[in-house]
Amino acid sequence: MYEAAAHAETDHHAGAPGKATAAPAKAVPTPDEVTPDLDASIPDPDTHGEADPIARPNPTPDAEDTSRPAVDSRRTYDAPSTLDAAPPTSDASPHPDSSPHPDISSHPYLSPRTPASHTPPAADLLDRIYDWGPTPTPAGSFHLLPVHVERDLTLISRWMNDPAVAEFWELSGPEALTEEHLRAQLAGDGRSVPCFGVLDGTPMSYWEIYRADLDPLARHYPCRLHDTGIHLLIGSLTDRGRGLGGTLVRAVADLVLDKRPDCTRVIAEPDIRNIPSVAAFLGAGFRFSAEVDLPDKRAALMVRDRSLRDLL
Repeated sequence: MYEAAAHAETDHHAGAPGKATAAPAKAVPTPDEVTPDLDASIPDPDTHGEADPIARPNPTPDAEDTSRPAVDSRRTYDAPSTLDAAPPTSDASPHPDSSPHPDISSHPYLSPRTPASHTPPAADLLDRIYDWGPTPTPAGSFHLLPVHVERDLTLISRWMNDPAVAEFWELSGPEALTEEHLRAQLAGDGRSVPCFGVLDGTPMSYWEIYRADLDPLARHYPCRLHDTGIHLLIGSLTDRGRGLGGTLVRAVADLVLDKRPDCTRVIAEPDIRNIPSVAAFLGAGFRFSAEVDLPDKRAALMVRDRSLRDLL
C-alpha cells in the first residue's frame, strides 16, 4: 500500500501512463530484515533528500481527506508471508496491553447478527487494533471497528464510487471489486487491517492501518522498524471540507502511538495531486518529508514523529 497512510487516494496500478517508474523493486522486507533508522527522529536532508516543509506552499489546512493506498493492496498480499512471528505460548510474558477485551457488543453500529469479538491473526502485527477502543475527539467519540464484508460491502462500495474518492482509490465499479480488495486484507497475515470509522455511533469513514515497514512502500523511503501507515476516506460529502478529516487523522495517529509503543512514526503517502488529503495530514501534525515516485503515483511522504507529537 503506497497511499498516504489510510486509503482514500488511488493510483493503484504500477506503470500507469504519465507516472514515473520506480527502480527494480527488491523483495518486501520481513520484520527481521527491516533496518531501523535510529540515528535521529528527523532524517538528515543530505542523507534522505528531506524536503523543507517550510519552503513549500502548504494547502489549506481545512481541506478534507480522501486518501488511498498507492498500490493495489491485492498486490501486497500476493507474495507468501515469511514472517517469523509466532503465536504467544502459555508461558510467554503477557502483552503490554493485556487487559480484558473491551465489550463492544452494545455498540450502536454492531447489529445483533454481528460478532462482537474479532480473532486477530496468529502473528498480530498491529497490536490488537480492534481492542484499541473509542477515543474522544472535538467532533465526538470515534471508534475503529472491524469491517465485516457481508454487512459493510454495499456501503463501502458506494463510497468507492463517489467520483472524489474514485479518482484516487480506483475501486469504482461493481461491488465485487471492493469485495476483493477487502477480502485480500482480511485473509492476509495482518500487516494491513481494514476498519470502519464510527463517529458517535454512525459509520462515516473507511480506514486501513498497515505496517509501512512491511509494505512495498518500504522500498521507497528510509523506513524504520514498526513504522505504521494510514489510508482513509471520508464517506459522506457533508463530512468533507470542514476540517473533520484532519481531526480524525490526528486522533488515529495518536491511537497508533499510544497503543503501539514500538512505533516511533506514523506514515502517510497521499497522491501529491490530492491537495485536500495532504492538507488534512498537515493539519493533523504530520510534516511533509519528501516527494516520492511510486509505481502508480507521485506521492507526498507525510510523517508524524512520536518525538514531535506534542509540538505539531
